Amino acid sequence: METSTLFEKTDRLVLRRFCTSDIDTFHFYRSNPEVATFQSWENYQYQDAQTFVNQQMNHQPNQPGTWFQFAVALAETNQLIGDCALHTPTVEPRIVEIGFTLSPEYQGNGYATEAVGALLRYVFHSLGKHKAIAFSDVRNSKSIAVLERVGMRREGHLLQNYMSKGQWIDEYQYSILRTEWEK
Repeated sequence: METSTLFEKTDRLVLRRFCTSDIDTFHFYRSNPEVATFQSWENYQYQDAQTFVNQQMNHQPNQPGTWFQFAVALAETNQLIGDCALHTPTVEPRIVEIGFTLSPEYQGNGYATEAVGALLRYVFHSLGKHKAIAFSDVRNSKSIAVLERVGMRREGHLLQNYMSKGQWIDEYQYSILRTEWEK
């Protein structure tokens, strides 16, 4: 693996740039209805995965007004197991939004918590951001647990905050300041 594609590393995981060899695995978990339950997509097609991965290969993190997706892979094998997202808003780029998706067969082993922790380390140490926020569907207890395990605080309950699959969804907003992360 080229070091230029690596953004952050833990004992078990790497956060790296997507590559074309990730397309099959990416499509496999993104097309899983269980994974899509609390996500904005449904009926995820192979062509969607190809387009997405090819676009991400040319993006850079921390570009105001964009989302960047990090591939989450096992450190030993470089096998893709999920992805983490970083949104840098144009209006206030010192505050970023994060997100994550993990393939079901790797859930329940602490990988999501480890990946989100690595992403926050990158956000605060490498990028020097002031604050990271995340939103979770109030029904998504697994994601809520991950956000709380990494030290994020629930700051709000947003009623009917977005339309997903034909219904209005309530969300929780979570956040953590750099000063809290560094304690």
